[in-house]
Amino acid sequence: MTSLKLETEPLAAQVKVTDEGLIVDLVDGRSLTVPLSWYPRLLHGSEQERQNWQLLGDGYAIEWIDLDEHIGIEGLLAGRHSSESPHSFERWLATRNSL
Repeated sequence: MTSLKLETEPLAAQVKVTDEGLIVDLVDGRSLTVPLSWYPRLLHGSEQERQNWQLLGDGYAIEWIDLDEHIGIEGLLAGRHSSESPHSFERWLATRNSL
């Protein structure tokens, strides 16, 4: 198995969440778009919750406090989906539905 060594750490500059996808503009000029279905908490979040994001550090990750979601930029580039277990997600969803 080979490993990828990045020349520079990928950093986010801007984030947009639509009903279909997560769009992340990087500081180096690239843009990433991934399906929102990769991140069930974002998929089930309200428009207001989806727009309430902040960059961590210099942009190495994105955090949605209201949804308890954290997505690393390096993971996005690697094509990683949410690693949350179905059981954990169902518990989270149940607490939202009970509010």
